[in-house]
Amino acid sequence: MVRSWSESFVDIGGGITLHVLEQGSGPAVVLCHGFPGLGYSWRHQLPALAAAGYRVITPDLRGYGRSSAPPDPSDYDRAHTVADLVGLLDALGIEQAVFAGHDFGAALTWDLPQWAPGRVRALIQLSVPRPAQSPVLPSRAFAAQAEKHFLHLHYFQQPGVADAELDRDPARSIAAIYWALSGGYEYVKIFSHSSERAGYLDVLPSPPPLPWSWLSADELAHYAAEYAHAGFTGGLNWYRASDAVWHEKRARPDEPVTVPTLFVTGDRDPVRAVMGASGRRPMIDTVPGLVGEHVIEGAGHFVQMEAAEEVNRLMIDFLDSLPP
Repeated sequence: MVRSWSESFVDIGGGITLHVLEQGSGPAVVLCHGFPGLGYSWRHQLPALAAAGYRVITPDLRGYGRSSAPPDPSDYDRAHTVADLVGLLDALGIEQAVFAGHDFGAALTWDLPQWAPGRVRALIQLSVPRPAQSPVLPSRAFAAQAEKHFLHLHYFQQPGVADAELDRDPARSIAAIYWALSGGYEYVKIFSHSSERAGYLDVLPSPPPLPWSWLSADELAHYAAEYAHAGFTGGLNWYRASDAVWHEKRARPDEPVTVPTLFVTGDRDPVRAVMGASGRRPMIDTVPGLVGEHVIEGAGHFVQMEAAEEVNRLMIDFLDSLPP
């Protein structure tokens, strides 16, 4: 696809520089990706939202792509990742923005209204509903599940292990992960595998040849080149910070999200399958600002790529409905 956006490196303070894609002018919308993503994961939303009259900003979050990647997992806790987004707004001269999040980006932006009060105009959340705060330390919960079946959340905790596996062939790694989490495959099938002596790529299905309806060979090549440059460690450090984030949030319990909020997911998203029918209950109970919830038929976890036109329409309709 034609790349119509600009690129820049933004110094946000604290020794961190973010690689940022930007397009359009008007009210600011900041799009936050997940794993294994990049700002480029919002390539279909950048031109569409810009054409609708918005200033669209999509950073490579810390650890990803060409942004700074501190080696210590503790540098990926909530205090640091929230400071990144506040620093980005400050550096760009933006007082308030709508934030959209997908995957880990959603987990982060669910906390923004509380952790960065006054900076969030509204939220657009993809794939990951707001969860209840767990009474169990994440690493312990992951380990308990891994005794029953392979669990990537547990496998990713050991520094260097998943990194080495995924770094060996970034194109293969990304294609396998994207296909397994997409609407084309039932991800929970990997739970039939034992954790013993298994790597992530050992339990994932072989993806079909490209192009797919939502990913071209050129697009995969872009991801592969960026991950060959940066490696997977920065992205994996978001998983390794799970215990640190848990402790932070125990000390600062979740408050209701009152800003206008849109939630979009695919009906084949494995997050939806794993969480079950009750998985959205905490979001309903703790997000009084929820004004829309949409389930897109046939889409999996990467809904903004798999169903780009429908996601764009939902996002624009929501943005246009916000008070000035």
